[in-house]
Amino acid sequence: MSLARAVAVVALAALALTAQAATFTVRQMTPETALKAAQAALAKCRADGYQVAVAVVDRGGITQVVLRDRLAGPHTIEVATNKAWTAVSFKTATKDLERLARPGETMSGLRAVPRFLAIGGGMTVEAAGSLLGAIGVSGAPGGDADHACAAAGIAAVTDELELQ
Repeated sequence: MSLARAVAVVALAALALTAQAATFTVRQMTPETALKAAQAALAKCRADGYQVAVAVVDRGGITQVVLRDRLAGPHTIEVATNKAWTAVSFKTATKDLERLARPGETMSGLRAVPRFLAIGGGMTVEAAGSLLGAIGVSGAPGGDADHACAAAGIAAVTDELELQ
């Protein structure tokens, strides 16, 4: 093999290694899994004496499930959905964004983004290294209580998601 041909073969091999696939696979929660997570979050809040709304969104921030307990305020539906949307959009729990979005802080400008809600109660749902969506809870007395209910929702489906 000539030197020029060997160089060409090596260059083509390097190009093949750096080329990216034209498509990719996305994992998503089924509606049944999203519902199970929402029901578990609602049950945790009820057990703690709170009337809440729970929303689960897919990885694109599109709502899959919304549950509202009988006495939860009318605003809780939108707040829960926006917490879930914020968590999936920023790929982090909303309680972790609270400090950063305060006036004068690094990310305070985000408060002007429609749907952005940096209050505890929104958490990402992840499994096997993939972001699957997020869950948001609203109506408990404070973001920490909402966060605990959201965590219970995720815990209810973690094993199923990890095994897929």
